[in-house]
Amino acid sequence: MSIKEDLIKRLKNKDAKMAILGLGYVGLPLAVVFAEAGFQVTGVDPDQRKMDALAKGESYIPDVKNEAVAKLIQSGKFTATTDFSVLQEMDAVSICVPTPLRQTGDPDMSFIISATEELAKYVHKGMVVVLESTTYPGTTRELLLPKLGLEHGLQVGEDWFLAFSPERVDPGRKDFTTINTPKVMGGITEACGEVATAWYEGAIKTVYQVSTAEAAEMSKLLENTFRMINIGLVNELAIMCEQLGVDVWEVIEAAATKPFGFMKFTPGPGLGGHCIPIDPLYLSWKMKSFNYNARFIDLASEINTNMPRYVVSRMLDAMNDRGKTLKGSKVLILGVAYKPDIDDVRESPALDVIGLLRKKGADVQYHDPYIPHIHHEYDGWQMDSVTDLMAAVKAADAAIIVTNHKQYDYAAIIESASFVFDTRNATGKLSKNSEKVVRL
Repeated sequence: MSIKEDLIKRLKNKDAKMAILGLGYVGLPLAVVFAEAGFQVTGVDPDQRKMDALAKGESYIPDVKNEAVAKLIQSGKFTATTDFSVLQEMDAVSICVPTPLRQTGDPDMSFIISATEELAKYVHKGMVVVLESTTYPGTTRELLLPKLGLEHGLQVGEDWFLAFSPERVDPGRKDFTTINTPKVMGGITEACGEVATAWYEGAIKTVYQVSTAEAAEMSKLLENTFRMINIGLVNELAIMCEQLGVDVWEVIEAAATKPFGFMKFTPGPGLGGHCIPIDPLYLSWKMKSFNYNARFIDLASEINTNMPRYVVSRMLDAMNDRGKTLKGSKVLILGVAYKPDIDDVRESPALDVIGLLRKKGADVQYHDPYIPHIHHEYDGWQMDSVTDLMAAVKAADAAIIVTNHKQYDYAAIIESASFVFDTRNATGKLSKNSEKVVRL
């Protein structure tokens, strides 16, 4: 029996030991899904705080319940450690580490490089490795393959197996989660794809195999570039509609009545999260090495990046219309998470809106039921969420709805506020005849 056949057999029988490198928003849910499917899973992460929480059966990811973690820890199906040496015992390893952008706009590959270097110490024959971290096309072949296989004299596709499967986590979503969101899988060789697919099929309902790792890498970038460009389109539409005196939200709802040829996107104060603002820029950055400008991506990025500035400009005009200056006014930000009903502030446009308001001299506070504290990594400011929402609404000269959390009582907010600027159409029909509310 070949190495490939033996590994596939053990993966299908769930006798193979597997590890997840990185236990964040992607890694922890993936570890739980595999463990619940019957695999013996070891999570590896250098953050001791995560290890302490997991040891107590506590989850630090909202989409993963404490009960699920506690049950798996107690059963022994899931263990977690900061010790990378456990990798020498593993048959299958999934890499789920962050891939942020640097301030200069180029990919920060340090987490992938660090994880790869640690894994390289323990890679061996009969191992399958899958990279899940979103990155530019070619990363798996150009970065991981030399470090993990070539430097050790291992033949990929024969001695060991390497593939890419883009994460598709959407925090806070209930209908599609890790287990039932289809997974794309692309191997460095066909054999690599077959082994990795056999592994993931043991826990994920649908695995769609493509011909190469590059095709899988590109598919994730297409998904989020599609969304980024269309959001950029409706953001520019919002700016144009304001100039024309047309209600952009009414326009979008009217267009959405068409049952074919149109997909509804909505404008907002800017892009946030771990994917849409970042992933397309990986592709744009990569294409520069081919002397090619990704014009759609660059233009959409420019529009979306400027939306916080546009929001503050509209806010300034609205305050002037009410005989007030933004400088010295009390402004309350409602919601700082990048999307509704989650505790994730990564790349949230709220941080830029707050920073710009502060530079204009506004006295800024915020409220978010999910996020008690925020800080700006580069500007250095920090603040805590106000404890009494309605008191803060009444005391503010203006409230800006940046994140449309469902638990907000928007009717009560409108009634108590002096003025509301709604960037998400959260107030909807409530604001139709209200002079207190201005919508994006």
